[in-house]
Amino acid sequence: MLEKSVAILNQAGFHARPASLFVREVAKFQSQITLRKGVREVDAKSILALMSLAIQQHDVVTLRVEGTDEAEALQSLVELLENAMADFT
Repeated sequence: MLEKSVAILNQAGFHARPASLFVREVAKFQSQITLRKGVREVDAKSILALMSLAIQQHDVVTLRVEGTDEAEALQSLVELLENAMADFT
């Protein structure tokens, strides 16, 4: 199992469009992937679950990945959060 915390830089937070993009990326991997904000942890393959976290700019979330492609999944998702979604509005 791999885990990494990431600060959300997107000015609008994790609203519907970035959440949808994130779920599409998560779906590419076989590993079990969860996203945690505070004490709540949800299945990252569910857009409704992600939206329920109400993630805002500067919130720190933790990705937890477990499975055969965990290293690749974690790297891809962290890059997406830190780079591609940083300016997504």
